[in-house]
Amino acid sequence: LVNVPQAILADEPTANLDATTTNEILSLLREINAKGTAIILATHDHELARRSGGRIVHLVDGVLREDKPA
Repeated sequence: LVNVPQAILADEPTANLDATTTNEILSLLREINAKGTAIILATHDHELARRSGGRIVHLVDGVLREDKPA
């Protein structure tokens, strides 16, 4: 993050975290995104995906099932 990457791939960044820490991580990712870094977030948590505020691509067994623009 120090080098200000163009993109961050976050694979289950909030797995097994309590609600407070999950909210903090989501807030940090939004802040980084607002500064121009693309965030690619992989999660099984539908609520977290909804709260991310961005585009949602839903895959089932490797097949694109849904693509909701931001």
